[in-house]
Amino acid sequence: MTYSDYKKVFKQLKAKPVKLQKYLKHNSPKSRKYGRIINKCRRCGRPGAHISKYGLSLCRTCFRETATNLGFKKYN
Repeated sequence: MTYSDYKKVFKQLKAKPVKLQKYLKHNSPKSRKYGRIINKCRRCGRPGAHISKYGLSLCRTCFRETATNLGFKKYN
């Protein structure tokens, strides 16, 4: 199903609010309790390459950009 098909479905379901609620209930993403998607970067929202040590909650790219401001020093 392409993106345009999803738009057509929403257009059709706007006239039927009960069916729209049922559609949203069964097609929304699950809320996760564990796994990679739980830990996201608090700066950019990226789920991968997450650094949670010292309570940072940053991805590696954001950490590299802000490390000197946080007080980390680069050794060779």
